[in-house]
Amino acid sequence: MDCVFCRIVAGTIPATVVKRSDDAVAFRDLDPRAPSHVLVIPTRHVPAVRSARGAEGEQLLGRLMTFAADVASELGLDIGGYRIVTNTGPDAGQSVDHLHLHVLGGRKLGWPPG
Repeated sequence: MDCVFCRIVAGTIPATVVKRSDDAVAFRDLDPRAPSHVLVIPTRHVPAVRSARGAEGEQLLGRLMTFAADVASELGLDIGGYRIVTNTGPDAGQSVDHLHLHVLGGRKLGWPPG
């Protein structure tokens, strides 16, 4: 298993998990860009958002977004707000080829990003 996120799901690489379900795992980013920076990943390997097409992909993306919103609420980010971001491909900054959402909050986030 070469995918670092698949290894986190399997428990062979440690991570600070904040929430887990059958479909998703949320854990703290090792290089946080905000006071709260959590990654939300599907438990099955999906390379990127572009790989989650069709009815099954739509269901997965919907579950991931709902899970990410639940994580943000549990982290106390609802009042000030938060950002959910996904990067697809190297030009967008995707460094791990496993679909993941960044949940960022805890400070005012600037716009535009990047």
